Amino acid sequence: MNNLLHIEKDQELLHRLAANDDKALEIIYLEHYPMVERMILQHNGSADDAKDIFQEAMIVLYEKAKEGNFVLSSRLKTFLYAVCRRMWLKKLQSGPNSAPLPDDVEESADAAEALEAHLEKDAQFRQMETAMGKIGEPCKTILEEYYIRHRSMQEIAEQFGYTNAENAKNQKYKCLMRLKKLFFAN
Repeated sequence: MNNLLHIEKDQELLHRLAANDDKALEIIYLEHYPMVERMILQHNGSADDAKDIFQEAMIVLYEKAKEGNFVLSSRLKTFLYAVCRRMWLKKLQSGPNSAPLPDDVEESADAAEALEAHLEKDAQFRQMETAMGKIGEPCKTILEEYYIRHRSMQEIAEQFGYTNAENAKNQKYKCLMRLKKLFFAN
């Protein structure tokens, strides 16, 4: 099978993954996890490290697949290996035993870009979590009720004892501004 047919097959797997097809997830895992585990075991890692790295790479792949406009420019195998390799390198660089990984599989630009976007999103999420932890009450609960539990402003007004939905909306706006200040202060 030539490379183009492999990429088309891989792209179809991505479409199925984006549609939450468990079989596609299983196929990707069975076909590509052993390669990642081997790479990590050969470079000071454990089986648990390999599972963690592969799971994180699958999250990156899933996010890219869900975007809907992600087109593989390399084999899925190359993409996953490159993402896992970069993640493992970052983990090794943060630890006491740093060892270089071989350049035996070409790293794809897509993988590097996807990983950087994922890491940036993850950092922003942690930053938002920190800001939410500092915002205090009732702001934290108001924002959670509105944005996470999708409660209406009328429901929030009743829950918090505001005279009407407009007052609750004004309070939510003040809370958002406070959250924004805390978020950007980090």
